[in-house]
Order: sequence, then C-alpha cells, then structure tokens
Amino acid sequence: MVEPNLELKDIYKSFGTATPAAGLSLSVNKGEFFTLLGPSGSGKSTVLRILAGLEQPDSGDVFINGEKVTHIPPWKRKIGMVFQQYANFPNMNVAENISYGLKGMNLKSTEISARVEELLALVGLEKFEARRVSQLSGGEQQRVAVARALAPNPRLLLLDEPLSALDEKIRREMQTELRNIQTKTETTFVYVTHDQEEAITMSDRVAVLNKGLCIQCDTPKEIFQKPRTKFVASFFRGCNILECKPDIGGKNNLLLAGQSIPLKIKGKKKNGSFFVAIRGEAINILKTQKNRSKSDFVQLSGHLKSITYRGVYSEHQIVLNDGQILSATLSHDQDFNEGQNVTILIQLEDIILLDQD
Repeated sequence: MVEPNLELKDIYKSFGTATPAAGLSLSVNKGEFFTLLGPSGSGKSTVLRILAGLEQPDSGDVFINGEKVTHIPPWKRKIGMVFQQYANFPNMNVAENISYGLKGMNLKSTEISARVEELLALVGLEKFEARRVSQLSGGEQQRVAVARALAPNPRLLLLDEPLSALDEKIRREMQTELRNIQTKTETTFVYVTHDQEEAITMSDRVAVLNKGLCIQCDTPKEIFQKPRTKFVASFFRGCNILECKPDIGGKNNLLLAGQSIPLKIKGKKKNGSFFVAIRGEAINILKTQKNRSKSDFVQLSGHLKSITYRGVYSEHQIVLNDGQILSATLSHDQDFNEGQNVTILIQLEDIILLDQD
C-alpha cells in the first residue's frame, strides 16, 4: 500500500462559535491535484493554513510523507504556498523573485541560475527574467508566484484561491497552465477554491467541505454526476433536487410527481420524504406523450414555464404535475413555446437517490 503524501487525522479547529474543522480527516496521494471545494465559511482556507503551519489545530494531527508535522513551524515543513494576491516582491525582478527561496540552500550561483531558467521555461516566462513584477499582467504575476513556490522543490504545493483575482479569460488559461505545470513537475497540489467549474476542470479528486466536514470526496466526474447529498447536488449548477414520497403500492419504489420509480431504498428510512438529484442535461423534453419501457426511462408530465437563453444552451423550466419545478438544459434548435404541455423523459440511471441529511 502506497503511503499518502499528506494526511489529516481528526482535525478540530474553532474560532468562537465558528468551527472550520470539525473532526476532519483527509488523505492526499503523491503527485495528486487535490482540491478543497466549498462555499465561504466551509473551512477550506483554515484547513489550508493548518497544513501550512500558519494555524494550529485544537486537536488532531497533520502528516507529510508519514512525518508528523502538526507542531513544526511553516519554514521547516518543506512546502510551497501560492496566495490569491500573488505576494511577489515588488522591488525585485522576475528572476530575483523566483530565486529568493534558493538563496539559503547552499547552492552555487550557477545552480541557482539553471533552476531559474528551468522554472521560467516551465511557466512560459523565458524572456521576462529582468522585468519588474509590477510591469506584468495579473496572469504573469501569478506564474511568477507559482515558479517561486516551486523553486525549492517542495514536498507539496498549497494554493489558496490563486486565480480568483483574474478575469475570466485569463483564469481559464491559467487553469490549463496550472494543470500542465502540476503534471510536468509531479508535485502534489492542494488547491482551495469556491468555483465548481475550476475544481472539476483541474483536479484528480475533489473534497467538498461544509461547516468543517468533508461531505464527499471523489473524482470530479463522480462528484458532478453522482452527488451523494442535497448539499453537494445543490452546490453544482444545473442539478435539480426533487422531493419524492414512498410508493405504498410498490416495493422499494418512490413516487415522483405521481410516477412510481424503482429506486432502491433498502436500508434507508422508508417513510417521510426522499430527495433525488437529476442533471439538467439528462432531461429530454417531448411535445407528445410516448410510451417507454419503465425499466429504462421515467416519464413525467408538466408544462413549460419559461425558456432562458444562456449562450451555448437554453434553460427550460418545467412545472411538473405536483408543482415541483425541473430545469432542463437543451440546445437552441429545440422548438418549444412557453406555456405548452410537455412530456419529460429521464433515464432511470440518471436519477440519483440522495442520502438522508
């Protein structure tokens, strides 16, 4: 069994009534791009500061490569950190910023120069070594910050929302750049963001945090397509959450808008309300009713409340027979009108039964 690069074991941390870490345990593999995702106040930045040694947990431990580092100061942990606001030295040029962390490592000047050249090439700033960082764009300044953090070959790199200050175009470019840098260097990245698209675009695994707890830790595809709880499902745009009731006449079936659907609820609470998640792009809308095999599709009825143009797609809001609203993502060539009655088809495998909160 491969030993993880990073482990958090039962981390507790509170600030008055706020508890950004409430018994949090996580494991990050060597060479992994691992993202902490969550809304403001979920605890992700505090957890990153505990990893860096900038905050001490009330209890629990942090391990890097099997070494307990809980009470080791930041400068002895051999880790790098990239901040949201770059934190470059304005009085230094690009090369001096990158080489700053190498000066105390007893390296020869030729070794330092070679390392700086290597990192300039890595981040695409080969001809910028003599330029002042104040003369660079936001994206270029963040590349300098990444190169400086990677210069001493850290055991892992912590990144605290490093792209949030950039405009959308540059942010998307930097997402690709950071992923490429991580792949080339094989450095373990622990990345903090509240941006869902950023997390699923860049990561090997994503841990969704809320109120100091890890609600779900999985691959981006699993997190996106198969959320386990209402919180995770609601956190990603385009995911519908609908209420169901137990079907008294059908074994282990649930009623969704009057339609009995065969979802396995064995071992779960069999009374009260259940909730299912359905991605908007998994919904098909038909003008006329068609019979489909109940084992493959769920067929619902409703009327089209509104159509909203979203650029590359249109969002169709449908009011189901029980009054619940379903949002479907469709291409623009669909010929529907607001107010018309429609039939909804959803593959059974695209209806995810959520855990009881």
